[in-house]
Amino acid sequence: MATRHATTGKGSKWTVTELKAIPAAWAGDTISDGGGLFGEVRARADGSVSIRFKYAFRWQGKLAWHQCGTFPDTGIADIRAERDRARQKVADGINPADEKKAAKIEANAKNEAIIAEAKRQAARRSVSHLFESWAKVELIQHKDGGKEARRMIALHVLPVIGELAVADVRKSHIAEVLDPMLSRGTPRMAKVILGKMRQMFRFAVERDLIEADPTATFKKSKVGGKDVERDRVLSEEEIRELAQKAPQAALAYSTETAIWVQLSTCCRIGELLAARWDHLDLKGGTWNIPAENSKNGKPHTIYLSEFAVVQFEKLKTLNGNSAWCYPNRDDDGPVDSKSVTRQVGDRQRDGRIALSKRSPHTAALMLKGGRWTPHDLRRTGATLMTILGVLPEVAERCLNHVEENRIKRVYQRHTYTNEMREAWRLLGERLELLTRADTSNVATLHTKNRA
Repeated sequence: MATRHATTGKGSKWTVTELKAIPAAWAGDTISDGGGLFGEVRARADGSVSIRFKYAFRWQGKLAWHQCGTFPDTGIADIRAERDRARQKVADGINPADEKKAAKIEANAKNEAIIAEAKRQAARRSVSHLFESWAKVELIQHKDGGKEARRMIALHVLPVIGELAVADVRKSHIAEVLDPMLSRGTPRMAKVILGKMRQMFRFAVERDLIEADPTATFKKSKVGGKDVERDRVLSEEEIRELAQKAPQAALAYSTETAIWVQLSTCCRIGELLAARWDHLDLKGGTWNIPAENSKNGKPHTIYLSEFAVVQFEKLKTLNGNSAWCYPNRDDDGPVDSKSVTRQVGDRQRDGRIALSKRSPHTAALMLKGGRWTPHDLRRTGATLMTILGVLPEVAERCLNHVEENRIKRVYQRHTYTNEMREAWRLLGERLELLTRADTSNVATLHTKNRA
């Protein structure tokens, strides 16, 4: 590539006008401005050019270079002034390139110090502040927007360690959160809270706010014991018993209908409580559960039996003016997903003292087979289906379970729509018999627990 010299202007120096007039065709050429200052012409995408200037000097017998700036981003006068400063350094026995490296190292050291201090200050943020950051990034992705996790953390964690600096949290502080729950005999809750705290502190580790997770040495199996898969199934005798006890248990009317809807549809309690009336066609006998309400993220259609339709019609007389089947008090959303579970649980605390703001009917829903939960109703409904002759595979479809076998998932495309409709019909008819006031002439089918 050619080295070009100024043809006008004072001496061999380029004028600003001349520099601006250099064409893109000179890209790759070098221009000489005199006094050891050279510029490399570069073409820009918009058709203009830029010129990167550097000063050439000898250092210890070898040619060396010092960057002076790029025109037009830096004015030519400033570029020449930088060349003059570098030339004086060389005259003083100082390598300007080494000086520049030293300045860069010093600047990097200052930046590292600033970053380290920022991390230190971040680690001094309180656990409450960390919780809010974690909630905005991760909890917001939960189906309920993190509402339930917020409630649990606000109730059990923040009152104990919320004001502590994140960096100051130790294992002993984690124990202070968990021990009261363990002493109250609620190990399951302790395990859930530990899991939430672990997610939050790992979030802090990933963002370099702390070096180690203070919950790391706590094992869930030791805190709450090993998870035991529930296999509770209500017998037909217990379903009859429930039909007699539910009206006397001082339940909210909507909760009583939820029990029978869940038992007759095998739905999840969260799916039911999130339902809107526009999801239901009571005349057509269908309930379309949208993907956002389904636990597995897949839409699901339930073909309602006459028994289930009657329950929804009862509910509609109570909440038909709302968009939600189970509205909250402000009617701006569905009721809390734990509300039915809490009401049912409060009425199975046999032998315990009635607490304020809790139902005084502490044994109203106790059944012969022991404690039960709304989720057990789902399992009970599916079990009754199989006892009534429904194929297990059809019952699994009614539960909206995802096929675990990948080959079947890919190649088995039969929808089982008619079989599922029949399964729900058989279940509804059986429940209609079991919940009658007089069941003396109804033969009992033997229900076995299923894992």
